[in-house]
Amino acid sequence: MSSQPETATPESPSPSLVAKAAAAYTLGLRDRRLWVLIALIAAIAAGAQAVGPAVIPLGVASITLLPMIWGLLAGTIISGQPFRRLPIDLQQAATVIMGVAVLFLGARMSFTIGPNIPTLLQAGPALLLQEVGHLFGTIALALPLAVLLRMGPATIGATFSIDRETSFAMVSERYGSDSPHYRGVLSMYVYGTVFGAIIVSLIASLAVSLGWFDPLALAMGAGVGSGSMMAAAVSVVAAAHPEMQDQVLAVAAASNLITGLLGLYIGVWVSLPLAERFYRILTRNKDAQLPGRRPKNAPDTEAVQTAAASLLAKPAVDIRLWVSLTIISIAGILVAMVAAKTFSVDMVITYAVLCGLVALSLWISRITRGKVPAIIVVMTVGALLSSPISPLAGWFTAVTASVDFLSIITVMLTIAGLSLGKDLPMLKSIGWKIIPVGTVAIAASFLLSAVVAEFALGLWGH
Repeated sequence: MSSQPETATPESPSPSLVAKAAAAYTLGLRDRRLWVLIALIAAIAAGAQAVGPAVIPLGVASITLLPMIWGLLAGTIISGQPFRRLPIDLQQAATVIMGVAVLFLGARMSFTIGPNIPTLLQAGPALLLQEVGHLFGTIALALPLAVLLRMGPATIGATFSIDRETSFAMVSERYGSDSPHYRGVLSMYVYGTVFGAIIVSLIASLAVSLGWFDPLALAMGAGVGSGSMMAAAVSVVAAAHPEMQDQVLAVAAASNLITGLLGLYIGVWVSLPLAERFYRILTRNKDAQLPGRRPKNAPDTEAVQTAAASLLAKPAVDIRLWVSLTIISIAGILVAMVAAKTFSVDMVITYAVLCGLVALSLWISRITRGKVPAIIVVMTVGALLSSPISPLAGWFTAVTASVDFLSIITVMLTIAGLSLGKDLPMLKSIGWKIIPVGTVAIAASFLLSAVVAEFALGLWGH
């Protein structure tokens, strides 16, 4: 069984324009190159955890850089440095392992959802309303900035959301994959993939240090629809409020799940048409491209589609599920030991339980042909096992407490960093304008959602 989680696949570029991907081959533990990757994951993640957090004072506020940032930066530098880069096949292997690591994080966070179901029910209206912040944040702030910088119709694709995988399908269906709107999605996707976790963690750190927000409001804002960005933001909030760590994790996980489920429908029916309308108003309809109409100065269609295909295609390298589970467990236990400064058998038991949940979720996703996403399965089952209705709830809570969720995030983002080197050349080619626009889009999605959640929590007497 492959360790690659099955997810919805966006519309693919024309086969006549994109060369067929090479047949996938499997890397196993007998391959010495894979051991290089394993050693890098373990060494970087453990080293990052050992370095610990760093606080940078900024007057009335401050920024806290947690170990996960060191892991992400070190992994990116090693995979992308020009002298002796990590081989592409090992970067692709890291991408496959990363897909499983996200499920590990989801499984660990699900054990905080069950015991905190009353908190989620109490915050229910705020959880739903904060989606308004994710919806309007990028459009209200990033879109006008992109218009000011004269990004052209690419503005719509880059600012109607923070642009994850499903955004490609929405924009290609409405405008076509040879449109500037599609280039906008591509630019934001690459920028968010490389810098999203860093940006949102810095913004979350500033927001926490100011003390203006309820921790639960910031946790809701963290659910931007991206696993790595959510993990980066919520880790900062939880670290600043250890007395509320479980509630913060539960709310953030639920918020991210809601954003993921509603994102496709809101994107198609609300945010994409709204972004187009707002763009036309700001530009007075001078250079807005109608759906299906090719711009006068269209870019190289084949180049754009090939770039998108290279980003969204499944890696040509495959890794067996049990191998990915083993790699993540070994690195995870090592980092958990560094974080706790001790070893506990409960750490091994916790990772064994997480492995079982992840394997179950991938199996169910596979037999349902992806109709039931693995992340939904793993979080639902974990929440039920740890909820008050489960006779094992107390045992799960006690055992899994031995593995700090922050240590799992450090491992996950280290793996992500080791997979990013292959995306850096694309980042160089998309132009500087996406840097301010993408930064504002990510920050606005998080902050405006937190503002709405803060208002809603106060309204319902939290």
